[in-house]
Amino acid sequence: MVSLSYRPTMKDLPEDARPRERLLKEGAGALSEVDLLAILLATGSRGATALELASQMMAQFRSLHLLQDASVEELSGVKGVGPAKAATVKAALELARRLSQFSGPPRPVIKTPDDAAALVMEEMRHFDREHFRALLLNTRNQVIGTDKVSVGTLNSSTVHPRELFRNAIKRSAASVILVHNHPSGDPTPSREDIDITRRLIEAGKIIGIDVLDHIIIGDNKFTSLKAKGLI
Repeated sequence: MVSLSYRPTMKDLPEDARPRERLLKEGAGALSEVDLLAILLATGSRGATALELASQMMAQFRSLHLLQDASVEELSGVKGVGPAKAATVKAALELARRLSQFSGPPRPVIKTPDDAAALVMEEMRHFDREHFRALLLNTRNQVIGTDKVSVGTLNSSTVHPRELFRNAIKRSAASVILVHNHPSGDPTPSREDIDITRRLIEAGKIIGIDVLDHIIIGDNKFTSLKAKGLI
């Protein structure tokens, strides 16, 4: 005789219907509020899956704002949600609240080669090996990250477009400024510096990320290939 009390678990659902698997495959942005809440709950109860519990919670509190304002005791009042699950949800919502209030320091804006050089000069002028980096910029020329691309020898560093643009693509950078140092202290660009910059510019055009400049750092001085008309 088949039991009429049988209820499917999350594992019984197709993989493309399980919130955790969808997050890993599609990213958190593709999930609904109920899906995200189900991941926080992690497991269901005897009478409901985590997805069903999440649906019940959203139906009872009607919005994320009301859910955030609810106490642990009120969250625990949802059938199948105990203190442990309620505490997990409450902690996640508190983290979200604190993140929304965090403004952070202003992002540097690169308007001139001097701005780019000033950002890295004090660190990179002292390196005893060539370090190749990329300043990642958004559409407003704000620096959204500094990518450490490669470390070379006393007088050279090898840069492949794959390494240069990997993080720029991940961070959705609109453009990049290339930066590397000359341990000799002399920022005069070599023929190799100019050639590799031109190759990276062409690779950037294909990808859709502009290479705005290449700054060579010396001992408290620098050279901009763009300002020198070399690229």
